[in-house]
Order: sequence, then C-alpha cells, then structure tokens
Amino acid sequence: MTSEADKQPGKESRPAHLWTGGERPYDPEDLVMATGADPTPERVEKARKLMEEKGMTVIERYLP
Repeated sequence: MTSEADKQPGKESRPAHLWTGGERPYDPEDLVMATGADPTPERVEKARKLMEEKGMTVIERYLP
C-alpha cells in the first residue's frame, strides 16, 4: 500500500532504510569513511585493529 507521503516529489531519491552498521556487516574502509577521513592504508589498518579490539559496534560512535 502506498501512502500520500510516498508519492511526494523527491521521495524516490531517498533510501528506503538508513543503516547504522548494526544491521549488516561493514569493513574497515567503511569505518574510516564514517569518521569523515579518506581510506588510506594506514587508517584502514588502524580501523581494522579498532574493530578487533572494540567489536563491530565501534562504528556506532561515528554515525548520527
């Protein structure tokens, strides 16, 4: 069933769901980009170690 809100212009360009990271797996590059940085090899390695140390929920602190 489609509601009136779904028929508004511009609505089709927005994602249907917003992902926070807890719903699906992410990789170290995703974590680096969530911090607002470019994924360099050094940052990706640091993110990988942080994910191993703190767990997969570490991305939650960088997402709104």
